Amino acid sequence: MPLIPEEPQIHESAQGPRTAPTPRPVPGPRPAAPPRPGRPGPLRPTPPVQRTSRDATAATPGPSGPAAASVTASATPQIQLIPASADGALDAAEEAVDLLLESGRAPGDVLVVTTGEQHPWATHELSFGEASYWTQHDAGDDVFYADAAVIERAATRPVVVVAVNGGPDTVAATVLPLARTRAGALLIVCGDAQRINSVLNAGA
Repeated sequence: MPLIPEEPQIHESAQGPRTAPTPRPVPGPRPAAPPRPGRPGPLRPTPPVQRTSRDATAATPGPSGPAAASVTASATPQIQLIPASADGALDAAEEAVDLLLESGRAPGDVLVVTTGEQHPWATHELSFGEASYWTQHDAGDDVFYADAAVIERAATRPVVVVAVNGGPDTVAATVLPLARTRAGALLIVCGDAQRINSVLNAGA
């Protein structure tokens, strides 16, 4: 008699692990773009990031490994231009970051630079003091948002996204060449196409 109840218990425990693979779709839904201005801990990247980065490390070496190697060899990042008005440049940059993360990029791979008004995340984090702000930069485990004035202090990251969201032409002329040196593989520039091209061509 005691043998009969033990068997269903074994089957029940065996069913438990089968549900484990289900959480894979987590990286897809990223509705929490607004929480970015909040503290970095609870930000939307944190939960998906761990799973995404694992998947990325497993899947990326094949396809992007050789591409990254060729980019590093040439020491010139690929440049991608996303046309946008000064008012829409920050939104375009946000969309670019979302696409990068969804495609498997780790949040720590991305640096976002603004030429006009600071990104709300940077404004919020700087309210806790510069030391705390730069500690997060040095940790390198999340997307980092910086103002054009401090780009020289920012470390190189595989992807740099520049939002030309205002500021004088001289700022864009200074920031874009610097952003190019900070981008290890890809430089994405969001803003007025004519203005950006003239600056990039002048600096080339």
